[in-house]
Amino acid sequence: MRIATCRRGYETQAIRVDSDGTCALLPWADVGVLLTAADESDVQWQDLVASTPDAGRVEPDELEFAPVVPKPSKIVCVGLNYAKHITEMGRELPEFPTLFAKFPESLIGSTDDIQIPPESDCVDWEAELAVIIGRRVRRAHPGQAERHIAGFTVFNDVTMRDWQYRSPMWLQGKTFEASSPLGPALVGPEELDGGTRPALEITTEVDGHVVQSATTDDLVFDPPMLVAYISTILTLNPGDVIATGTPGGVGHARKPPMYLSPGQVLVTSISGIGRLENRGVVETVNE
Repeated sequence: MRIATCRRGYETQAIRVDSDGTCALLPWADVGVLLTAADESDVQWQDLVASTPDAGRVEPDELEFAPVVPKPSKIVCVGLNYAKHITEMGRELPEFPTLFAKFPESLIGSTDDIQIPPESDCVDWEAELAVIIGRRVRRAHPGQAERHIAGFTVFNDVTMRDWQYRSPMWLQGKTFEASSPLGPALVGPEELDGGTRPALEITTEVDGHVVQSATTDDLVFDPPMLVAYISTILTLNPGDVIATGTPGGVGHARKPPMYLSPGQVLVTSISGIGRLENRGVVETVNE
């Protein structure tokens, strides 16, 4: 099953995306609210959606997709998590995940413009498989962590490299406002090859040129392991996002470096889930 969040005027609404491409309106404000309702009722979100009457139907071309979870309580990101990429760089595989955070203000929808801040000349791409949490959990047992995964979506951890490397801490380059697309839909593990450890093709294109290409089964730390590890540190809530890391091909590592320019289109795709298509535009600054 697939669910998403669409914009309807000044508000948002959760929708179910059916196999024929049509969409059913659901009686929740967004996917995060839906997942919270399912958790509080102690049911699987798929069962809750299946038992809920449609609130109307719409065609996909009538919709504007918001971030699949517009306001997660937290976004936890993982660095250095693709084995082939790490070994290609001559590094040893990490013993523990490298973690950092983003804030919800950084999120945009699957076709929204990426706001390129005038303060940065080094806007880079990082295609990522994103885990969406379905059930509240603290200290998930590794063997049970997968039951807390609602599903997966596509994410691009757009990064301002010149700000990221101003200090050893990455945060300031990772969470510029309205920069990072998340969507278009949450796809349940039951629909994906590999389930909660999906083996999917992940690619990034800039103006039609492929710049990243890998498979998600190359992760050093797979989704259930990340849920168990991160939930040891803090509680994960329904709708929280774990970005699982990016493969090789980022612009900053190229010789010479390559960055996203205003007017260029960034396409991020994961097989079996969907694609993001976002144009870079210069952010308007009100003086």
